[in-house]
Amino acid sequence: MEHYPRSSIVQPRRILVRGTNWLGDAVLTTPALLRLRERFPDALFALLTPEKLRGLWLHHPVIQEIVSFPPGAGAFAVAKMLRAGRFDLALVLPNSPRSALEVFLAGIPRRIGYARPWRNFFLTQAVAPRTGAVKMRKRSVAEIKRRILRPPDAGFRIPDSAHQIHEYLHLAAALGANPGPRPPQLAVLPGEIAAARNQFGLDKISNPVFGLNPGAEFGPAKRWPPERFLAAAREIRRRANCVWLLFGGKNDLAIANQIESAIRNPHLATVNLAGRTSLRELMALLKLCRVVLTNDTGPMHVAAALGVPVVALFGSTAPELTGPVPSAGVRHRILKSDAPCSPCFRRECPIDFRCMTGIPVEGVVEAVSSAAAL
Repeated sequence: MEHYPRSSIVQPRRILVRGTNWLGDAVLTTPALLRLRERFPDALFALLTPEKLRGLWLHHPVIQEIVSFPPGAGAFAVAKMLRAGRFDLALVLPNSPRSALEVFLAGIPRRIGYARPWRNFFLTQAVAPRTGAVKMRKRSVAEIKRRILRPPDAGFRIPDSAHQIHEYLHLAAALGANPGPRPPQLAVLPGEIAAARNQFGLDKISNPVFGLNPGAEFGPAKRWPPERFLAAAREIRRRANCVWLLFGGKNDLAIANQIESAIRNPHLATVNLAGRTSLRELMALLKLCRVVLTNDTGPMHVAAALGVPVVALFGSTAPELTGPVPSAGVRHRILKSDAPCSPCFRRECPIDFRCMTGIPVEGVVEAVSSAAAL
């Protein structure tokens, strides 16, 4: 077990956390933030984040100040913004050289982050990699074909301790925080939920509301085929008489429109929200759902952190590393095939997409039905 001495940690007054740049990763940092709040109950916590993720941190129980920067802002511009905060400690969660450079240029006296090439000079404490960490390495086409011909030992499994939340908890523990896992946590207010219901025409709907998130930002290798989402949605609608909310960003419009046009009829109600919501509206609408059927993507983590049951489909990625984290009273369902080449961590499948086509519609229908207690 890792040992983290508490006596050597000077009590900081103003702590800056340099947040991650992607939605799902940002959600997975919240257990570390909650542990830091336990460790430093009287400190002020500010979070540095790209503008696109600012809404995620509104009303969060740990964060009291949000410092956001627009696309294209350079490290010097970000550092200038930070100097006004007079922070005495910075915890850098991303592994990039730039994220460490920002807090260095801001003149923050204590700067903690993982030891990585081209950035250790900018940190006052470079934390060694965590024991048991598993790297998400993209497999070559040759390796994928070898694994298909000679599948790996079926007894091998990635340990639960390899999950990404532990990478951030390990950094928090370098400041004396408890490294024990806890579920991610986000906050959305009742007024935001009521406003979203009204804005998107859901306030008069009495049917149960289910969420469908068929896209994935990383690439097509993480997307269950649209025709399978469609088949599953039809059968679940038959069983539950539900209204489907179709989630996604602007890049998911084509997939969402395809599903909507195929299932829009008097027997299947859908509300296509792809590309129409702000981040706060997305959070409020996810909170409305009894269950969310999704690929491995950012909204999956948002829904789970809001206490919504998730049915998550995994192919090119590993649920042991980036799956939804269970919380008290909420059980998530994870489905994946037995393809020996999975996980490959590639954006596009170089062979026959067996990791995703191997997930049957019937299994997904049963998982959603179970999660929704049908």
